[in-house]
Amino acid sequence: MKHKSNILKLSVMAFMIALGVVISPILRFEGMCPMAHFINITCSVLMGPWYSLACATIIGIIRMTVMGIPPLALTGAVFGAFLSGVFYRLSKGKIIFAVLGEVIGTGLIGAVVSYPVMTFIWGKTGLTWLFYVPSFICGTLIGGSIAYVFLKKLVNSGLLKKFQNMLDTKAYDDNTGIFGNAAAIAAFGVIVYLVISILTSIFNMSSAVWNIIAFSSMGAFILAGIVYYIVKTVKSRMVVSNKNNT
Repeated sequence: MKHKSNILKLSVMAFMIALGVVISPILRFEGMCPMAHFINITCSVLMGPWYSLACATIIGIIRMTVMGIPPLALTGAVFGAFLSGVFYRLSKGKIIFAVLGEVIGTGLIGAVVSYPVMTFIWGKTGLTWLFYVPSFICGTLIGGSIAYVFLKKLVNSGLLKKFQNMLDTKAYDDNTGIFGNAAAIAAFGVIVYLVISILTSIFNMSSAVWNIIAFSSMGAFILAGIVYYIVKTVKSRMVVSNKNNT
């Protein structure tokens, strides 16, 4: 049985590597590769930190050798891939912590490490220690949001735990309550605001329209989170009340 699960793990990892290489150009420019973070988080949750680290490393090497991507393909992936899996395990299966591990590992650690690598190995000039932080964080927020929605769908359908059991990976029950889900919805508003703000700064888009869009998006998600909490709480109380009456 163990041998079977190992073969399945390697097969899934091979698929994730192929998928990561194929979808990595989506929304990508130097210093930002959102779909790489989607793969990192998904792989971390499905198979754990070590498999995710191996997956990110192999994808990075392939992208560097075949696509001519600079070493950012590695520095912008491996730290987040590992920490995503570690944070997921430490939090006992909370997907938001897998996303947080990716943001910290890539957006902060990977971004800072990229400075000496790109300066002294790749020979790029005009960089600072924090040069890649905005774009790396932006990429992790976009990719992390996509991964969060995707994995939550798997959780709600019961497929995530089933896949984890098939892969002989540590599986957890989803203990996220109504408040946690509402907070996650509201948090997406903050993420959208940060992404728009960072992108407008990177591309020097000074129009006030972008500020309006950023604040409006954040407000809409926060309002949606509040409405979700109220509706779900009322429904939950009605169910409890009906059970007590019967």
